[in-house]
Amino acid sequence: MHSKSAVAPASTVAAIGRHRFLVLALIFVITVINYADRATLSITGTQVLSDLGLDPVMLGMIFSAFAWAYALGQVPGGWLLDRFGARRVYGISLILWSLFTLLQGTVGWMGLAGVSAAVALFSLRFMLGLVESPAFPANSRIVSCWFPTRERGTASALFNSAQYMAVVVFAPLMAWMTHSLSWEQVFIWMGVLGLVLAVVWFRLYHEPHSAPGLSREELDYMREGGALVDLEKERKTTKSKPTRAELAQLFTSRNLWAVYLGQYCITALTYFFITWFPIYLIKGRGMTIMEAGWVAALPAICGFTGGILGGFVSDCLIRRGVHPSKARKTPFVIGMALSTSLVLANYVDGNAAVIALMTLAFFGKGLAAVGWAVLSDVAPKKMVGLCGGVFNGIGNIAGIVTPLVIGYVVASTGSFHNALWFVAAHGVLGIFAYLLLARRFERTGQA
Repeated sequence: MHSKSAVAPASTVAAIGRHRFLVLALIFVITVINYADRATLSITGTQVLSDLGLDPVMLGMIFSAFAWAYALGQVPGGWLLDRFGARRVYGISLILWSLFTLLQGTVGWMGLAGVSAAVALFSLRFMLGLVESPAFPANSRIVSCWFPTRERGTASALFNSAQYMAVVVFAPLMAWMTHSLSWEQVFIWMGVLGLVLAVVWFRLYHEPHSAPGLSREELDYMREGGALVDLEKERKTTKSKPTRAELAQLFTSRNLWAVYLGQYCITALTYFFITWFPIYLIKGRGMTIMEAGWVAALPAICGFTGGILGGFVSDCLIRRGVHPSKARKTPFVIGMALSTSLVLANYVDGNAAVIALMTLAFFGKGLAAVGWAVLSDVAPKKMVGLCGGVFNGIGNIAGIVTPLVIGYVVASTGSFHNALWFVAAHGVLGIFAYLLLARRFERTGQA
């Protein structure tokens, strides 16, 4: 079946319509806002510390609240998606996370300070992580429904790369607002923006079987290419729940564990770059804060470039007749191999060489970020949302573990030498998962 529809002329693809790409643009914009809302406290943190009388330990605890709740909420969020559908759950999630973003801006106005302000922000950040948890499983479910296999890698890469676009677009904007207006205004305006976007979401997004702008030709093209266009329709009509045996597949499938482990390794690399990397440049390499700020911006650009390229390459291979399993594994393995180059920074002296190695590593990390496309290919049909929740939940455990391990290693040794070895080891572990643990990628539960 795959070989029959593996290749479609560009002129034919253009003629059938591009409504699915409007859907992709919509989830891309929402994901940019999703990551921007997560970053609000990072940008405003210095001013929040000063105005609310917090200390760095309190701020660290507030930061951790999001990661814990986000990881814990993945499986329930995925279940909600399978039970109630992406349109309703994603839209409500967007409304709720926008409200919790907005409410963070009112903490200072309520006259809270010290411990009381810390408790309020911790609670709001915890709830922010909890209600954001369905977002990425929803993106994966939408891509599974709207995109044929040969386009799924690029589509998944685009929504996944929105995290980098959020840094590029909103970090400077939020920094300007903090400096020129107030830190409270950052939260207020980002919350309002999200609420407006929720209205747009409910107005524009419909499932494939009921989308008013989708032509019959495009729907047939999507279906024949492997898109699960009737997934939401079947959910509404059958109302059948997964059996115990079907649920067990999420934790007994060798392929799914390979994909889970690969996501854990990718996330570990991500969290090194968004937590300890600037500190490594300052403390470990002797750069100034200004130098570190400019250098730390490079991974976002390289990650975005690598991410788009990884999805594009895997889809190109599929269109050339390569099986999706090999097409997804190829950029992942090459990218994870490149990511291990960061450990070579232990053995060079010049900062230019360090920057080059770190840039190469993060480009590789982006290239390897095809996990969501793989998940769309292999998740059990009846549990796409729940499987995405398990996948992202296990992956985000690395967001808790990695910063703690690096902190312990640096504190106990006074050096980043072993910390870089620890981070680079995840590249090797990811390659092991995809080459040795994984078998041929096929949809789980289907012959």
